[in-house]
Amino acid sequence: MTSTLETTDLRKAFGGVTALDGATVAFQHGKVNALIGPNGSGKTTFFNCVTGMIKPDGGAVTYDGRDITGKAPHTIARHGMGRTFQLCRTFPRMTALENVLAAVPVGGLLPGLRGARRRSEIDRAMSWLTRLGIEHLAGSEARDMSWGQQKLLELAGVLMSEPATVLLDEPAGGVNPALLDRIGVLVRELNAEGRTFVIVEHNMDLVMSISDHIVVFDRGRPIASGPPSVIRTDEKVLGAYLGV
Repeated sequence: MTSTLETTDLRKAFGGVTALDGATVAFQHGKVNALIGPNGSGKTTFFNCVTGMIKPDGGAVTYDGRDITGKAPHTIARHGMGRTFQLCRTFPRMTALENVLAAVPVGGLLPGLRGARRRSEIDRAMSWLTRLGIEHLAGSEARDMSWGQQKLLELAGVLMSEPATVLLDEPAGGVNPALLDRIGVLVRELNAEGRTFVIVEHNMDLVMSISDHIVVFDRGRPIASGPPSVIRTDEKVLGAYLGV
């Protein structure tokens, strides 16, 4: 099976601390992929390098055969990749609907707020809010929403750009069980519709229940990969988590 997102010998250091140490990874196209590992294993740095938030010191990132190493985030997004963040990035004083409209790449932010947004875009934004179960908050400011609702709102903004590949950075963090179940169901539904997912997550129940393919990081590089049935009994993985 071909991979839509690959890295080769990806390296990144911050001062004397090596965050990525020659990470070569291939995620499976059309599947729900998870990236897991102990704290400090390089997962978020990997996400940031892949999505253009920071430039790697070496190695390569390819997406659908294109070299996207070190390209700007908006350029990578145009190629069909979207991501959420561990700490939600929403506009706190804008409504949920305005937040989702602001994510539309064509036309920018201000035309939408001035009422020049096409009716079709507003309808599409509302459809995503409905899909995520937060349409009743369309007129509420993001700052008045719960942390879990803001995570859903951020995801709605990402999906508004219709990415082929979605990277989620700790979607379960700070989310109550009911919303967590909704996120899990939504990921599987969107995957069944053709989207590829790569998820960084510490909640192993969620990872094992929704993932097709798991990559395990330790000390800046992958140490194991495979389906959940293999990963949950892998001795190298257990050793990394238990410090053996």
